[in-house]
Amino acid sequence: MDSPGGFAVTIVMLVLIVFVVIVLVRSVRIVPQARAGVVERLGKYQRTLNPGLTILIPFIDRLLPLLDLREQVVSFPPQPVITEDNLVVSIDTVVYFQVTDPRAATYEIANYIQAVEQLTTTTLRNVVGGLNLEEALTSRDQINGQLRGVLDEATGRWGIRVSRVELKAIDPPHSIQDSMEKQMRAERDRRAAILTAEGTKQSAILTAEGQRQAAILKAEGDAKAAILRADGEAQAIQKVFDAIHKGNPDQKLLAYQYLQTLPKLAEGSSNKLWIIPSEVGEALKGIGNALGGTNADVRSSDLFGPAEDEDKQPAT
Repeated sequence: MDSPGGFAVTIVMLVLIVFVVIVLVRSVRIVPQARAGVVERLGKYQRTLNPGLTILIPFIDRLLPLLDLREQVVSFPPQPVITEDNLVVSIDTVVYFQVTDPRAATYEIANYIQAVEQLTTTTLRNVVGGLNLEEALTSRDQINGQLRGVLDEATGRWGIRVSRVELKAIDPPHSIQDSMEKQMRAERDRRAAILTAEGTKQSAILTAEGQRQAAILKAEGDAKAAILRADGEAQAIQKVFDAIHKGNPDQKLLAYQYLQTLPKLAEGSSNKLWIIPSEVGEALKGIGNALGGTNADVRSSDLFGPAEDEDKQPAT
């Protein structure tokens, strides 16, 4: 059997081993990436630990809970807010923030998450309280910007940087929602009626414009056709005139052509009376001169018969 002295030595050795293990455990600390630790020596701030391996003095240095340096997202429960027109709306907010100074976040504020929540609620009520319901629903970017500016300024001394503040939902009362739906429905109906009327108006305008263009084109076509016909007739007359002048006609030919034109004057079923022009005598004289010489006298009575009132002279 072992002696009592050997047993005591064994116990002392075990106690020393346990003590050494405890000292090592309390002395060696490993700080993960994106974490930070605050060390207190005899209850006073000593330093801030960066990620990696570090050695502490056992029983003198104390490492506080590690702080997360990554950006954090906190969603706060809906908060009732009264607008400028005395309507109560429920607003959900989401805050994005990051710890930039572990020492300030540890000693300047007791619970920075709760502080951010309360500050967000009070600031939100101040901002939305100066807006009516319609402005609150359509000015989210403006509200987010004002909230971020106030929170970032207030939390800067706490070692926290607020990067973004978002309004997740703005819920007005159910009675207001029903009124808004009716208003939106009426607005959609009004826009539909306006668009229909505008379409009818545009259709009528396009139809009238098409008819006007068609009338203009038809008139232009008729005018060009008339001009072309007139040009054709003028060219034909000019060709006839040139041909006559090139042929150098004499008085006999002109008189003969004149007499050939006379029967055409009596053509047509509506001609009941035919009046002989006074130029017939001159034409007959021309023909007589052509047939019997310059002294021959051809009278119209020779061709059309003697006049009833002419006295007959006996032959001598």
